Amino acid sequence: MGAGLTACQYGSNITAAPATASASPAIPAGLESFYNQKISWYDCAKKGMEEVKSGENTGFTCTKVKVPLDYSNPGGETIEIAVKKRAASGESVGSLFVNPGGPGGSGIQLAEASGSYFSKNLTGSYDVVGFDPRGVGSSTAVDCLSDAELDAERAGTNKPAVVSAVSTVERAQKMNTACESKTSTPGLLDHIDTISAARDLDILRAVDGQQTLTYLGLSYGTYLGATYAELFPGTTGRLVLDGAVDPSLSFEELNLGQAKAFEVSLRTYVENCQSSKGCPLSGDVDSGVSQIREFLESVKTAPIPTSDDKRPLTYDLAVNGVLGSLYQTDLWPALSQALTQATGGSGTQDGSGLLMLADAFATRQADGSYSGNESEAIMPINCLDFPVQGDEASWEESATAIKEASPTFGSQLLYSNAYCQGWGHESTRKREKITAPGTAPILVVGTTGDPATPYEWSEALAEQLDSGQLLTWKGDGHTAYGRSNDCVTNAVDAYLLNGTMPDEGLTC
Repeated sequence: MGAGLTACQYGSNITAAPATASASPAIPAGLESFYNQKISWYDCAKKGMEEVKSGENTGFTCTKVKVPLDYSNPGGETIEIAVKKRAASGESVGSLFVNPGGPGGSGIQLAEASGSYFSKNLTGSYDVVGFDPRGVGSSTAVDCLSDAELDAERAGTNKPAVVSAVSTVERAQKMNTACESKTSTPGLLDHIDTISAARDLDILRAVDGQQTLTYLGLSYGTYLGATYAELFPGTTGRLVLDGAVDPSLSFEELNLGQAKAFEVSLRTYVENCQSSKGCPLSGDVDSGVSQIREFLESVKTAPIPTSDDKRPLTYDLAVNGVLGSLYQTDLWPALSQALTQATGGSGTQDGSGLLMLADAFATRQADGSYSGNESEAIMPINCLDFPVQGDEASWEESATAIKEASPTFGSQLLYSNAYCQGWGHESTRKREKITAPGTAPILVVGTTGDPATPYEWSEALAEQLDSGQLLTWKGDGHTAYGRSNDCVTNAVDAYLLNGTMPDEGLTC
């Protein structure tokens, strides 16, 4: 799941020293034309989804980089990776590549937000390079649904009354038909896996003139970064993996872990709400959680009007409005206000606040367009990364376990294997530990109250990586850097800027 963005300012003083490699890295055989391609950067501004040439210096430059569609056939079709660079505000020591998660999140959007999201020391010393991975955003992208169809999909209005493994297989088959017909590059849906994206990242590193990769990956971006380290230990420079995914988990194990963590996070939110003024949830934490569940259950049969008479607040939208707000503690006051509105605490029931939170979580703009395609790309990428396991009986068993672990949010985390079975683009990747022997130190950052990538996943990845080390933030919300405290910021900056790892076992 993708990491949210918040605006934070920091002020520690650390001077940068570049990461270096002793000799030019070897180019993988057959890929010489990709590694040696000449790219031209141009000043760019945004027009809709596209980056267009700008007549003035915006502080951002853009380019497109050619990569093979299929790395087993580098002489075949090519696709393009869109890249956007935010120039360092001081003297640049090189490029910091970034990925915000998803899968399907836009690295270009993260680069655009980096001025307010990353510390001044980091943006003063590094050019921040964001890229949309294959299948995503402004790169050669997956396309499945119109904005109106995506609205209907998110609202759940086309779901059967009873969702099962069988109905999920059928839904995935229909979605595959839609994606195959709308995605303009034939074969793309078979080649948007994370191993291919990591190989793209090495080409991006090379054409940008970097001897080693300096990288900050959030959420799913940790899986991309760890995969890169496994494939390219010799060019793995300073990697920070924040809000880690445990690469050894199956899809069902991942969903179960999230189900438990979201439920814990909801309790933390309720406790915080009840200690604040104007909280719509009465009694103790158990009572508050029950009130949210009862409210969500009531929306199943009676969607709530919003300021948009064509878009009432449905059950799926309401659940995602609550769930999405747990990613950032900054959103908790807005969630409390939205729940007050939606439960009729201000007179009449109004679902507008929860609808707005659900839309922000899905990157839907006020004009009804979407600023990215994460909602469409996430499962196509996941289904290439997670081989289908089990059968109908085991999928139903797993669904029961997930609903028990999370009565509030379990409905959003069911039948992943059934979906990938119906989707039909087969994964060849094994789910196994990533050890990445022979790399420079890799800093893994874990947040104890993270709802989307539970803390134990960060513990697991730091343990698996031969050179991994864990930095812990005792906090809530998804990921830590850019939204936690100076202790985390200074530790991450010291590593990215100087190569100095924090003290072993540091907890912030």
